[in-house]
Amino acid sequence: MSPQKLAELVDFIAARDLAVVSSLSPDGAPQSAVVGIAVTPDLAIVFDTVSSSRKYRNLKACEQCSIVMWTGEITMQYEGIAEEPVGDELNRYKEAYFKKLPDGRDRQSWPGIAYFVVRPKWIRFSDYNARPPLIEEFSF
Repeated sequence: MSPQKLAELVDFIAARDLAVVSSLSPDGAPQSAVVGIAVTPDLAIVFDTVSSSRKYRNLKACEQCSIVMWTGEITMQYEGIAEEPVGDELNRYKEAYFKKLPDGRDRQSWPGIAYFVVRPKWIRFSDYNARPPLIEEFSF
């Protein structure tokens, strides 16, 4: 992927405040939730949740997930691996998250607050406003 294309994808994600994260329950049922997101320059998506949530339990049991974000007829489907970072790595991702979503700092005091970082395995970017529609896929 060219540096220009990487920057375009990062910019698209950075312009979104919310996305839908989908995961699988332990019995294989699909479950989705809306989350606030931030993105790093290498396309990792960061979000917070609480340890009592379904998505937390699901992602700890099966780290594969998908994330969807959009604006109008422009969409991004993002599949990746979710990890709960720790130590210095956690602090770096939290800072990226707080830079985008400053109110996240207040949630640090919530019982069971947790942070996930998702690194991409596959992305499909679609712009249905373009004629013909622009559809690009990327594997990592």
